[in-house]
Amino acid sequence: MAQFPHYESRFRRRCKWVNGALIIGAGPSGLAVGACLKERGVPFVILERSNCVASLWQTRTYDRLKLHLPKRFCQLPNLPIPDDFPEYPSRDQFIRYLESYARRFQLSPQFNETVVSAQHDATCGMWRVRTAVGAAADRKTEVEYICQWLVVATGENAECVVPEMDGLEEFGGPVIHACEYKSGEAYRGKQVLVVGCGNSGMEVCLDLCHHNASPTMVVRDSVHVLPRETLGKSTFELAVHLMKWLPLKMVDKVLLTLSWMVLGDVAKLGLNRPPVGPMELKNTQGKTPVLDLGALRKIKHGEIKVVPGIRRFLRGKVELVDGQILDVDSVILATGYRSNVHSWLQVSPLNLCSFGSIFFNKDGFPKGWKESSGLYAVGFTRRGLSGASTEAVNIAEDIARVWKEETEQAKHIHCLP
Repeated sequence: MAQFPHYESRFRRRCKWVNGALIIGAGPSGLAVGACLKERGVPFVILERSNCVASLWQTRTYDRLKLHLPKRFCQLPNLPIPDDFPEYPSRDQFIRYLESYARRFQLSPQFNETVVSAQHDATCGMWRVRTAVGAAADRKTEVEYICQWLVVATGENAECVVPEMDGLEEFGGPVIHACEYKSGEAYRGKQVLVVGCGNSGMEVCLDLCHHNASPTMVVRDSVHVLPRETLGKSTFELAVHLMKWLPLKMVDKVLLTLSWMVLGDVAKLGLNRPPVGPMELKNTQGKTPVLDLGALRKIKHGEIKVVPGIRRFLRGKVELVDGQILDVDSVILATGYRSNVHSWLQVSPLNLCSFGSIFFNKDGFPKGWKESSGLYAVGFTRRGLSGASTEAVNIAEDIARVWKEETEQAKHIHCLP
């Protein structure tokens, strides 16, 4: 990577040429692309806004978290999750695996470097990526990278979603997003309102029960709840096998029948199912079904209360849409995450046909894994880590093919008399 003279302004600025690919994000997806490129001899640089690899796993997950899927569906290319890990590794075990993955392939992300903007320069056919270096409170250096290939690996869960709710500022008690939740220890004996009934909401409620708190879960929408295992096998694995032989709607009918046999009629618990089947809903709208780890049993026994949507918050209370008013000590927002691509992948004033704005939709999700301008996306397909691993291999092979062609051409030109 060559460095050009810098100039002084409010920030110290430098310009760097990336001799290869620039990967944004050092989560599992970014690490997988880096490892696959290294295997093919293609140079690259990984930028990461936090101070560690897999920052979502390290800083924004709760202590009791375990992988919801069997480990073979969560491992990255060319390095299996260790045999001595359980079928569903814990949060700490998976973090250890990702750190060992980075060491194994000698991946050295540039930490504390946040992308401010990325634009495609049609004049030279290159990507120009500006970053701010350092912790958020002390960013005194800006760097502009010039690269031929830009790999967006920031994923689906880059930013927390915090919905607007009437009266929340008047509530007066602690309010946090689920990404800040670590353990129910601090909530012993408390009445806790958990907003959201996805996998995070269900598991936070379960953890609160284990610490003798009293959780109430707000279910605003319909939700599919499936057992994590059916007939001794992973429900997800069963679905994968069925989809090889049956139409998607038939797979959904099988899953819902098995779910009813194992879990019973969850609608009686206040958990109404969507009209579209679980796998079809995931494929078309990206909504992942909840895999039950024990929360349903707590709901059946009354240890987790299920209530409808919120009308407004009051001082130390919440009023629900059905008129109930509940006393509440704390609020945990299990309201999900979103992509942040549109905050930095910009349309250039000189290039109104910016490739990035065409490739990514209004929600910050790409239309595929590859775009003709040298822009790639990994980890956005809502197919979990197995999908991201497949994309990483495809991206590395595609870049390596062009890299090899250009390298051989350069050698040929250099050898001419």
